Amino acid sequence: MRDHLDAGQGLVLRPWETRDAGAVVAAFALPEMERQSGEPLDSLDAAGRWVQARVAQWESGSGYAFAVVSGDDEVLGGVMVSAVDRRHSTGWVSYWTTLAARGQGVATAGCRALADWAFGDPGLFRLELGHRVNNPASCRVASRAGFLVEGLERQKLAYDGVRFDVELHARLATDPVPG
Repeated sequence: MRDHLDAGQGLVLRPWETRDAGAVVAAFALPEMERQSGEPLDSLDAAGRWVQARVAQWESGSGYAFAVVSGDDEVLGGVMVSAVDRRHSTGWVSYWTTLAARGQGVATAGCRALADWAFGDPGLFRLELGHRVNNPASCRVASRAGFLVEGLERQKLAYDGVRFDVELHARLATDPVPG
């Protein structure tokens, strides 16, 4: 079911909509965001296709993406569980925020709400995520959202010819709810 979820702090998680394309273009215009998308999101058409891909994931059950929005429906970021494996009840979590929303707890609140929902409605048991070790802000989000460190993948990612280690985190449905 495609719900609107209360994430606390005046934030709401809701499914992506076509009207969000402009916010996606603006968010992914930043160099550090552009390389995360895996594709250029430099036009309303490209961002519209990006949104439609997230809608298609909902329909297939392979992923669930939410826009994290303020009380007045301003897009502040996104959270998603993808690579859903029904056999093992697992999924991969990713998150991002707009430049203006960074450092305000938006990603943490979004990840907490996403995990709570994923353990309930779709019935997942284990959620995993990874971040570059040179991204301490992403590590804080994962930790504050209740994801425990599980290991290191050496030189897993390559951006602009530079390789990066990735720290892995996971949260289980049976883990304590973060405070």
